[in-house]
Formats: sequence, C-alpha cells, structure tokens
Amino acid sequence: MRLDDSRESDNVEDRRSSGPRIGGRGTIGIGTIVLALVAMYFGVDPSVVLQMAEGPPVQQQETPASRPPANDPQAVFVSKVLGETEDTWSAIFQKDLNRQYVAPKLVLFRGATPTACGTGQSAMGPFYCPGDSKVYIDLAFFDELQSRFKAPGDFAQAYVIAHEVGHHVQHLLGISDQVDNLRRRNPSQANALSVRMELQADCFAGLWAQRANAARNILESGDVEEALAAATAIGDDRLQKQSQGYVVPDTFTHGSSAQRVRWFKRGLESGSIKQCDTFGASSL
Repeated sequence: MRLDDSRESDNVEDRRSSGPRIGGRGTIGIGTIVLALVAMYFGVDPSVVLQMAEGPPVQQQETPASRPPANDPQAVFVSKVLGETEDTWSAIFQKDLNRQYVAPKLVLFRGATPTACGTGQSAMGPFYCPGDSKVYIDLAFFDELQSRFKAPGDFAQAYVIAHEVGHHVQHLLGISDQVDNLRRRNPSQANALSVRMELQADCFAGLWAQRANAARNILESGDVEEALAAATAIGDDRLQKQSQGYVVPDTFTHGSSAQRVRWFKRGLESGSIKQCDTFGASSL
C-alpha cells in the first residue's frame, strides 16, 4: 500500500500498556476454533460473542488510553489505514447519502479489555462493538493472519480494518438495528442474516478500497490479491473444513470463501454503495 502521504487518524486509543489483561498474546488455539468461526475475524454480534469468550471475566471499567507511540510501525500503519477510511467514508456519506459521517474509535489492546458489549479478548480476533462505536484489535492477530491463515501483506491487514469499519457504517445507517430486530422476530434466520451482514461489510471494504485508490492512489500491484487471499482464508467453509474436517452450510455465519471474495470484488469493481445491498440480493 502507498500510505506515505496518508494522514494518521486521531481516533486511535492505545490500551496495550494499561488496563486488565487475560493471557499473553491471545493467539487462536485449537480450543477456540469454534469461537473463531463465529467472531475471530469479523465479529457478528459482539454482545453475544463476547459472552462466549473463554477466560475469567474482566471488570467493566474505564481503561486509561493514550495515543500510540510514533515509533511503533504497526500502530502507525493502523492509524493511517483508519485515516483513509475516515476520509473515504466521509466523502461517500456526503456525496452519496447527503449526511455526515461520524468516525469510529479504534482500540489497540492486548489480552482482554472492557467494552460496551462485554469483555473483549484477543482470542476473538478483531471486532466492532456498536454499543461504543469502537473497533477493537490486538495487533498480534496480524501475525496469525500471516502464519496460520497464510494471508500475508499490508493490504490483507487493511482489509481487516476496513471490514470492521464496514460494520460501523452498518451501525450508522441503521442496518445493524434492523437485522437485530429481524433476528429477534425470526431466530431461525439468525445465521442467514449474519451471513448477509458480513458479506455486506466485505462489500463495503471493497468499496472503500476503490474510492480511496481513486482519490489518493493507495493501491500497489498485488494488494487486491492480498485481500482476496484473506477473504478466501476466512470463509466459513474453509474454517470448518480445517477445524472439523467437514462443512455444514446451515451453520455459516460469515459466508463461504467464494461469497466473501465475490462481495469484496463487487464493492471494489462497482465503487457504489448501492451495489452492496446483500439483503436485497436473490443469491449471494
């Protein structure tokens, strides 16, 4: 990615040196792979998923936060990617939706941290909490992305952030509340609704990449392939096959590898938020 001229967002909170923790780096072990299928990469419903996480509870309290140090390359990278999402979505909201974009906060943590959705833990992977409009990331996950999921590259990491910001966009547009209401009225459709929710966030990530590149030329050769490799690696079918040896489509919560790739590419190729209507699509 070309981020040399990108600004760093002011909306990054660094909790890595303060606050409650559980465990060490929070890597994703075999014992948490089922949880990973639900929320490891891109959280579906944090208020539910956070309660499922393993480990003792962490007291919910305000955790002191600070700006990440300027000499931390990973934190600088995350801050610049977040800044790119802010600039891009602000323009999309103003031009396409005639409304103002309210940026989320992004929290860096280790082990565990309190959130408005419950206790967030590293084993869950990156997630978005609509209760406080914050994206939570333990940067150790990027090591897992490369080593366990064989999806290296800076744009694969940017895709993770852009997807979580996509959930924030859904929250701002009222889509998340509508889906929650539908889940309560028809629990049997909860998984299918979650799949459409996640695929829309993938499409939003592709849309962000297209618009940011058109405005500031941030993409380099191979970047799109890195994102597609990440999307492929975390499809429900791929994860289920790896963890249990077989695939159960009715239990999907995020979509298959092919679906995740398809919807990211749809956003990337169209550059249109209207093309990301997974809920109105007859097929995924």
